[in-house]
Amino acid sequence: MFLHTHPYEPFIPEKADRLIVGTLPPPRFTTGELLPGDVDFCYGSRDGLLWPVLERIFSTQLRYENSSEAAEQRKTFLINHGIGVFDMVESARRERIDASDLGMKTPVLRDITGKLPEMPNVRVLLFTGGNSKNGPEYLFRKHAREKGIAIEVVSDEVPRIHRFTLINKTYYTVSLTAPSGSANRAIGGMDAYKMRKAQDPDYTTMDFRVQQYAPFFREKFYDDL
Repeated sequence: MFLHTHPYEPFIPEKADRLIVGTLPPPRFTTGELLPGDVDFCYGSRDGLLWPVLERIFSTQLRYENSSEAAEQRKTFLINHGIGVFDMVESARRERIDASDLGMKTPVLRDITGKLPEMPNVRVLLFTGGNSKNGPEYLFRKHAREKGIAIEVVSDEVPRIHRFTLINKTYYTVSLTAPSGSANRAIGGMDAYKMRKAQDPDYTTMDFRVQQYAPFFREKFYDDL
């Protein structure tokens, strides 16, 4: 059985006020067998859509190559925009060597809530996926139960928003549609997407993600809640 370990430590800029929270990168990032176009950093898979979405939201341009420059470019981007990365999973075992969350066996979780008090500016956790088994929201809920932390629903519409309190401070979680090609089918079945697509045939699943993600990456949306 393959031991899938996370190759990157959490990346937390000093002024970060929100965290991207996922699970594990594809196994090739653990073994170091990167492909052309991969970037040796968080969410660096050439097949992933997170960085292309962020490029459009922030009107910037990033390199897609296995170079130190491409990795440093992403770190600088996160620092400049006050965004951190703290994936939920430290390691998991796999019978099949693939990147599916569902295929993770006995995932070992990182103590994200134990570290939050060390991040004075962080208010928001942005999950790169929902509450399906072994997704970021699912694993965070498991972690919160084990810590005795209550989670309250703020909005049950996609993207779902929840909040919890830790040491007299309120945090918000947002369950974004996963930035992976496999989630495109789910997007295609959403009423909001179908309505927009009917109005504009050129509207794409990438456009949908950009519109969904933008308020949560750019704004302090929780001030209005």
